[in-house]
Amino acid sequence: MLVTGGAGFIGTNFIRRTLATRPEYEITVLDKLTYAGNPENLRGLDIRFVQGDIADADIVDTLVATHDVIVHFAAESHNDNSLDNPWPFVHTNIIGTYTLLEAVRAHGTRLHHISTDEVFGDLALDDPARFTETTAYRPSSPYSATKASSDLLVRAWVRSFGIPATLSQCSNNYGPYQHIEKFIPRQITNILCGLPAKLYGTGEQVRDWIHVDDHNDAVHVILDRGEIGQNYIIGADNDHVNNKQVIELICELMGQGSYEHVADRPGHDMRYAMDSTKLRTELGWQPAFTDTETGMRTGLLHTIEWYQEHRSWWQAQKAAVEARYQQQGH
Repeated sequence: MLVTGGAGFIGTNFIRRTLATRPEYEITVLDKLTYAGNPENLRGLDIRFVQGDIADADIVDTLVATHDVIVHFAAESHNDNSLDNPWPFVHTNIIGTYTLLEAVRAHGTRLHHISTDEVFGDLALDDPARFTETTAYRPSSPYSATKASSDLLVRAWVRSFGIPATLSQCSNNYGPYQHIEKFIPRQITNILCGLPAKLYGTGEQVRDWIHVDDHNDAVHVILDRGEIGQNYIIGADNDHVNNKQVIELICELMGQGSYEHVADRPGHDMRYAMDSTKLRTELGWQPAFTDTETGMRTGLLHTIEWYQEHRSWWQAQKAAVEARYQQQGH
């Protein structure tokens, strides 16, 4: 198995989950090690690591030719950064995916492409609808636009060239090894550092959060039983929980009494909601990190404990991350 972007948050967890549950796989990781890729995430694991750019055709073709299956996580994925400088998102998400598809086309290698719910845009807070596999794309940021572009490239290569590929869109992930600039680990590490948790705007935004292990288990179900050419929505039915409730739950679980409101970011999508009926009924997947109170308490406890126990993984980055947010008014 070749895992692109395997030193990033979801890719790292996917590799660790695969090694623990699917010992039949020999894993190679291709990662450029941008700011979101951390080689420490993979230290001590029984894998082969290749540092390189997904848009480098020579590296990609060589790797694809010698592997049986590819899971494509590699992407620039931070919305705020895409507003500041869209080019890296075009380079990696569009040109990189094109480069990978051409290698898959040449060698006939099985591909699963990881996408995001943000390709669908957002829903109004009072809209009861959920995104499905047939929802029209309506991206609202350079990041989501480039991910939508990569999805359409995969669909076109399946249709035009018959490559053996599947796709999935997932709601927002949380869990271990997530960069501390992201919403949930930022709040956890703020509290651990004696800083206030910080909420964008009013916090009414809804993100349908899913624990990263649930997402990655779904990817394996798609690899095992998914139909070639098909798209699958992955979601944990947490679309009733808004960001204000998430931050309040984190504060409760960590014994923190209050949090601060900060300026909202431009074009902030309001609501994502995922309908994973197809994945659940056709392939038999179910999320594990759920509970009746919020759907997130168990997963957040697991995540908080990880950041508490792994201060050395994140602490050196904390001051720089908060300085960048302060410059942006967040």
